[in-house]
Amino acid sequence: MENKVPGIGDLATDLEFFKLLTGSFQRLVGKALVQPGQGPGWLYREAPAVVLVHNTDPDPRFIYANISAQARFEYTWDEFTKLPSRLSAEAPNRKERQLLLDAVERRGYIADCRALRVTKSGKRFWMENGIVWQLLDERGRSQGQAATFATWTNV
Repeated sequence: MENKVPGIGDLATDLEFFKLLTGSFQRLVGKALVQPGQGPGWLYREAPAVVLVHNTDPDPRFIYANISAQARFEYTWDEFTKLPSRLSAEAPNRKERQLLLDAVERRGYIADCRALRVTKSGKRFWMENGIVWQLLDERGRSQGQAATFATWTNV
């Protein structure tokens, strides 16, 4: 279960990646993604909220999906980390998804997102009250985009 990235390592529980993810969230959204004492292992294995990250490739692919994300979308770590993130939405909804991601790139983050998403088996659900943010390192360079949500409505 590895997703090795040069200089970062196994992203599932990598401390530097965790700091990038949580630090970026704190700087942009203005609140903590996790509570003090909750580290990368907790976020990956125990967090009740879905947390997903895609990279900066021209056709971005997921590089991180916690256990809650894997359960919600029905993909394993290995499947998720090979998946282009556009496939989290059905084809008719991909333009709307791209507009959201473009807005996040311009603004830094968007809160209270509601978006139609699809699981591996084709089940549809509404992501409710989601937050999507730019994954920015401390120098302000984009490392991708991330999303979190704890509630959804099955369609």
